[in-house]
Amino acid sequence: MSNTRIAAIDVGNDSIKALFGKMDYEINIPNVMARDTEDRPVIGIEELNEKDPLDGIHIRVHSPALMENNAIYRVGNLATKSDNAAELDPGSSKSEEDQTLVMLFASLALDAVRQENSRIFKKNNNVVDASYTLGTGLPLREVKEGKDVGYRSQLLGSVHQVEFLVTPKYQGLKVNIKFDQVKIYPEGFAAYINLVMDNELNIINRDLIDKRILIQDIGGLSTDIAVIKNRNVDDDKAQGFNLGVSESLEAIREEIRSKHGVELDSRRDVVEIITKKNDRNHIMVKGSRTSVHDITDRILMDLAKKEYRHLRNVWKKNSQSEICYFVGGGSMVLKEYLKTLNNSLDGYNIEFFEDEKESIWMMANAYYKLISDYHRKNSKETHEKKHEKAAVEK
Repeated sequence: MSNTRIAAIDVGNDSIKALFGKMDYEINIPNVMARDTEDRPVIGIEELNEKDPLDGIHIRVHSPALMENNAIYRVGNLATKSDNAAELDPGSSKSEEDQTLVMLFASLALDAVRQENSRIFKKNNNVVDASYTLGTGLPLREVKEGKDVGYRSQLLGSVHQVEFLVTPKYQGLKVNIKFDQVKIYPEGFAAYINLVMDNELNIINRDLIDKRILIQDIGGLSTDIAVIKNRNVDDDKAQGFNLGVSESLEAIREEIRSKHGVELDSRRDVVEIITKKNDRNHIMVKGSRTSVHDITDRILMDLAKKEYRHLRNVWKKNSQSEICYFVGGGSMVLKEYLKTLNNSLDGYNIEFFEDEKESIWMMANAYYKLISDYHRKNSKETHEKKHEKAAVEK
């Protein structure tokens, strides 16, 4: 296992957050892709190689796990500029979408080809052979339905290849990805781990460790409410809903287009308008600063009411809960609306993370803690078995 590299990847509906190695590299790219052809137009190859690879991800992906094998894609920032850009649809299952796998493989390939990893992974004739110990997650609903089993076996059972086509710095390189181990964690449990433990899984928040806690994780396509009791997720009471912010962001994007004639590239652009520090809820229309407050407030308050209704129903069934933590990118978008509702209605003890990065990276950080701990224990066990075998052979 000496040449395996740790990867913790949160395939979020808005963006991919990935941590590698000893947290020596991280990636955050929009979860957007677009089908493409092998030759995409670029102005001069020299200029191409001056650009950031993350802004020009153009790949062919080969994997038996994919329904559409050997397809070519623009990924991330490059895909947001395409007319045929695809984002995950409401109602879809993360574990059953090609897009989840393509984004996962792309993130791993971008780490594998870095010069800093040339000592870890072998490279022959522009082909890098990369092995990973992966920690990732799925919505609670999908784990309860047992979809994590098939998803894990798809990843473990094959070699997956990413070929960089017209991508800055990496054009012509191929990466063969295989997994030494894959751990799939329920997203609600992962959030709890991140709240109470550090990277070595030492308890850092003793106040929370024995409390009855709810964790409402609002994502792009789903909402998970984990019920934590006796330091464990109560599987029977935890709930997952097909409700997220993506549909509302799409509605805002469409209304801005029809009312103001302004085309926004992706849902991420909408999030930026809603959450930016200065000029929040304003866009430029023909060079003039224009408020879209009426659009965003109406649509997001409607969503916040639905999210609050879920919180109320779960809290009623778990009346001895002491606090609910709102986590995930969707919570950042809905924070002010949920606070307003809570102040005027039930007045539950709810908490948000003021640090935007902490909330958005919470799942990736949790997967990192869990997979690192697994890797440490597994490496120690393997090392001890080797010693035992050597002693017996003597």
